[in-house]
Amino acid sequence: MAQVKVYSGGSVSTTEMDPSLFGDRILGRTLKEAVVMYEANVRAGTAKTKTRSEVAGPNHKLWKQKHTGRARMGSEKAPHWTGGGVAFGPRPRDYSYHMPKKMRRVALRNAVYSKFADDEVCIADGWPSSTPSTKQAVGVLKALGVLRSALVVTDVIDRVLCMSLRNVPHVDVRTVADLNARDVLLRRNMVVTPAALDAIKARFGAAAQS
Repeated sequence: MAQVKVYSGGSVSTTEMDPSLFGDRILGRTLKEAVVMYEANVRAGTAKTKTRSEVAGPNHKLWKQKHTGRARMGSEKAPHWTGGGVAFGPRPRDYSYHMPKKMRRVALRNAVYSKFADDEVCIADGWPSSTPSTKQAVGVLKALGVLRSALVVTDVIDRVLCMSLRNVPHVDVRTVADLNARDVLLRRNMVVTPAALDAIKARFGAAAQS
């Protein structure tokens, strides 16, 4: 059974939860493929060097072809000259690609299972509700001991909570619908609201997979 910290009413308690609800083993290869895909999809792909045709400078031949005792030479924009173009340098490209939808869903479910199996899941309420309050939101994470690295998961978009935690380093806020395997694995701890936990069970639990 997995040990899950519960923050409610200003106090922290511990409860047990069966991680087999989300799987029975960690699929390392599937998780790795999913993370590599999501990382590739956020690459800008804008790295670029200038070729000899793009470098500024004259195109005239530096000296005549023969009878100088020197190696033949064309433009000073040749790659082996200082200030010349770059041969086989990077060019702008699109690195994105997509895994099959079923594989992405399996990877996400398995990432959630890994968090429960490693006792890295917490349940918390008492978040700011009416106005943003970084102090109050950080207080919840401090009480759970997960302030250094946490993914806070809500069932619906909580604008107040997002604004409360947007400037806290190494803390992300996501809804259940927006989760992916990279988001879950990027932060050490996953902090869910009670409503989000119910949504996760409904979406990734064993009953939903049958």
